Order: sequence, then structure tokens, then C-alpha cells
Amino acid sequence: MTFASNSAVLLILNPTAGRRRRGLVNEVVRHVRALGWAVDLVETAAAGDARRIAETCDAARYAVIAVAGGDGTINEVVNGLAGRSVAGPALGPALGIVPLGTANVLAHELGLGFSAAALAQTLTAGREILMQPGEASGAGRTRQFSLMAGAGFDAKVVAGVSAPLKRRLGRAAYVWRSLVEARRYRPVRYAVEVDGVRHEAASVIVTHGRLYAGPYVVAPDAALGKPLLHVCLFERWGRSHTLRFGLALLLGRLPRTAGYRVIAGHDIRVSVLSDAGEDRRQPVQIDGDDALTLPVSIALAAGAVRLLRPAL
Repeated sequence: MTFASNSAVLLILNPTAGRRRRGLVNEVVRHVRALGWAVDLVETAAAGDARRIAETCDAARYAVIAVAGGDGTINEVVNGLAGRSVAGPALGPALGIVPLGTANVLAHELGLGFSAAALAQTLTAGREILMQPGEASGAGRTRQFSLMAGAGFDAKVVAGVSAPLKRRLGRAAYVWRSLVEARRYRPVRYAVEVDGVRHEAASVIVTHGRLYAGPYVVAPDAALGKPLLHVCLFERWGRSHTLRFGLALLLGRLPRTAGYRVIAGHDIRVSVLSDAGEDRRQPVQIDGDDALTLPVSIALAAGAVRLLRPAL
């Protein structure tokens, strides 16, 4: 993808995610400017700021919106850009990533280099992927996602990790919470309807991409540029199976593990089938944030986003 030499980047920085890596952001800005581009840096101050900026920025000035933050901040910008494409005939600026967060799943999915020079090169001369985000709706609320929506064990882990704990411990916060949730495991069965066919599962992840929690493969045939969702079904119940699935994920063996299945589809509905006395709320995580509550309907969104990945 080639832009004019006077093109500009709007860089949205989540200062919380970037606290320990502000040096990388500064280096990316320096490299982008050295390539002849203007860079305007805007920091977020509260949840929702990144989405609002993406929805209202001047597309005539900015060829690229770059997000310096984690998957949650990126999700806000995806929601803002997808909304623009529905509201008008022209797509908004292309979306570039400066990964700063805990897992950076989208950065791994796009194959980004993690050096300042490589990131700047992608922002100014990357290839485009046209992606239709996924869209989850429930109880009158709707959230779009570039990566995934999940219910069951992973959603309960995400719901149990507070922002201060994540800032203090990073990935270790999720490891700790996974152990807590495994210890307090109660069997919950979910009904998962995929294009009209019902399945049952102990946990479910509806994904737009191949990866989960960083570089770990959950859906080998998925791709961000395909107008298709992949439904990952964890079909066996019990604490021992939960731990077995987690170990298989870390070892790169999950797609070949007994009791795990991936189904491609377009229209998905997830609800609680039985909870064996479980009285807790059943959360839905969207791109790593506790966002909705079951039941939910999931499909591809009407809008589209242009994602930047490294040039060949």
C-alpha cells in the first residue's frame, strides 16, 4: 500500500498500557517522521475515548490510525472505524498497531515485527487486509470484535482479572486467575447454535482469527480477511479436562486434542443449557474484556476495517 509523502498518522496512545513501553512509542514516532510522515499523538483518558476518536477523526487528514495499546484499546478503535464504514460510503483510515498490551493477539495474528523500525514500516507501507469484524449482541447491547468472543472458562478468567491486577502482574494475572477458576470449577453446559445446528459445550470461543492469548493456535483455518467465523467447542466437562485443554493450548496441540472441535459458520447463538446449581453471572469476553452476559447472538458486522500488516 502506497501513501502520498504528506500523509499523516493519528497515533492513539493508551498511557496505562504504554507505561512501561513509552520508549517504543517514541521510537516508532521518530521512525515514522523520518519516513516523511506527520504524526499527531493523542492520549486516552477514559474508557470509550479511543472509539470516539476513531469515529470522529478527520479522514481527509489521516491515512492511518495507529493504536499504541493492548487488544482492548484496539477493540475500541475497531468499533469506531467499523461504525464509520456503515454510516458512509467511504472506509475510514487504515488501522495500524503498535502493540503494548498483555497478550497482543492481533499483533501476532498480523505477523507484526516488534521493533520500532519494523512497526513504522508497516504503518507507512504495509499491506491492507479488509476485515469484517464479528459482532456480539445481548440484552440490548452490541460489541464488535476483531479477534474473538468467548463464554465459559476463559470468560470467567477475564471477568475475574481487575485492571489494577493486570497492570501489576501482566500475563501472570491471567495465570493466577485461571488457577482460581479451575479450583472453583462448577459444570456449566452451554447450547451453541451454529447456522441453525445446535451443539453443546463446556466452553466456547467464537473467533475471527487463528490465535488466542498471544501466539497460541485455536482455529488453524481461520483468517481475518475471510468473511467467516470459527466456533471453538470445548466439549468435555470437568476440572481435569479444563486443565488438559489449557496444557494442550500451550503445547500447540489443542486443535488435535480429543473433545475439542472447530466449526465454521456465520450465525451463532450461545446460551446456558444447564448450570448444575451455578448461580454466578455467565460473562462474555470480547477481545479480552468482560463485555456482555449470556445469552448472545454473534455474526459478522455490516461494516469493515482496513488492517495493516507487514509488506511482503
